[in-house]
Amino acid sequence: MIEIREEPATQEVIARYCEVPIAFLVNAQFEPHPRPDGGWDLQERPVAEPYTKDYDYYEWALDFDLSNCAILSAFVGDRRVGGALLAFNTRGIHLLEGRSDLTVLWDLRVAPEFRRHGIGSMLIERAVQWARERGCRELKIETQNINVAACNFYARMGCELRFVREGIYPSIPDEIQFLWYREL
Repeated sequence: MIEIREEPATQEVIARYCEVPIAFLVNAQFEPHPRPDGGWDLQERPVAEPYTKDYDYYEWALDFDLSNCAILSAFVGDRRVGGALLAFNTRGIHLLEGRSDLTVLWDLRVAPEFRRHGIGSMLIERAVQWARERGCRELKIETQNINVAACNFYARMGCELRFVREGIYPSIPDEIQFLWYREL
């Protein structure tokens, strides 16, 4: 039985949240191609040498007022097996575009042994509900072209890839930022 609990985005809770691994295997990446209608076609290409990518850090949270943020945590019994970090109406978080009608899904993670069991879908649907409760019109999600599984997942969850930005990550210049939106 999976239970989704809302928790405050405090440093203590974020530290426990980050105990759920976010690492994934990169064995392919998407090459984006613009369409005449403004959308994007994604062509999957294998990488020369597969590698593990791990975004697992939480020191970034020290830089923001997280009072309008929340953590949705997935539990099986007492074990935390996944979660989603949501940001809303928070000054300084550029992904919010200065809007008060937008929620950003800043981070989504599911423990490796629990992936592909519907937990991510449950977290997205609960995130949609959370955003609607705050009067938001859209949910925004950032990922990268190297996270093929996440891109496919967000597309299945009704998200639209609207922006593709190359060169946005100076320390990882080969990764391309993808910004997905789901209308609420």
